[in-house]
Amino acid sequence: MYTTILSVKVNTSSFKIPSAYLKHEVEIDIYSPEGILGNEKIELLLLNDGQDVAKMNFVEILEEAHHNKRNHRLIVVAIKASSDRLMEYGVAGIPDFKGRGAKANLYSEFVIKELLPFVKKKIALPITGKVAFAGFSLGGLSAFDIAWNNPNIFDAVGVFSGAFWWRKKDLTDGYTDADRILHEMLAHTSSKPDMKFWLMTGTEDELADRNKNLIIDSIDDTIDVVKLLLTKGYKRPNQLFYYEKVGGKHDVPTWESVMPAFLNWAFEV
Repeated sequence: MYTTILSVKVNTSSFKIPSAYLKHEVEIDIYSPEGILGNEKIELLLLNDGQDVAKMNFVEILEEAHHNKRNHRLIVVAIKASSDRLMEYGVAGIPDFKGRGAKANLYSEFVIKELLPFVKKKIALPITGKVAFAGFSLGGLSAFDIAWNNPNIFDAVGVFSGAFWWRKKDLTDGYTDADRILHEMLAHTSSKPDMKFWLMTGTEDELADRNKNLIIDSIDDTIDVVKLLLTKGYKRPNQLFYYEKVGGKHDVPTWESVMPAFLNWAFEV
């Protein structure tokens, strides 16, 4: 008896989408497996900070993720951030203490009303499996916010070194942890979206330790998001997974190294 090894080739196509909401073109790369017949389970992943995806050996990662998986096909859309990234990423409707994220609501409108219709038209096949949104750092915060507020569209969220510190007050202006914007949003959301969450930090993500508890802020802030999700009834590990990479840094090589783990968990491809 012989085991069939199915090899899947992934192609990359680049596009520019004119956005009426953002008032500029948005560049995207679509990573699509060859030979989709339409009878497979077709799934979709959006990735913020697509310029970082371009620095990874992402085609090889996706081809390996598809290795010997006959009935799954994952299409990935890497959205490249614009020069206005600090304004377009964030939590919609709630700028941080420096006014950053003021266009996050417009970016959300772009993703839902312009990007997704464009991508689905290009794919020209029904998405029959999961739809996920993920991102790195501030792009991860943005992906979480957009997915959380659009549970009718997204099934899973991935956050790599998320900027969960995003806050309404400066540390020198009477800040408390209650000023963290995403945490407050979660705490005051009465609903529980039917969604899966994969959150990752590296033990060397940063050096900052604002509460002097010998745990870096990125880990503290991410674990506090995990705790809030647990209080809402999400269960580990199937609905909620926290990945802490020893030696992981706030950089592309770290995120590239854990990408296969995220893809395997989120899509089971």
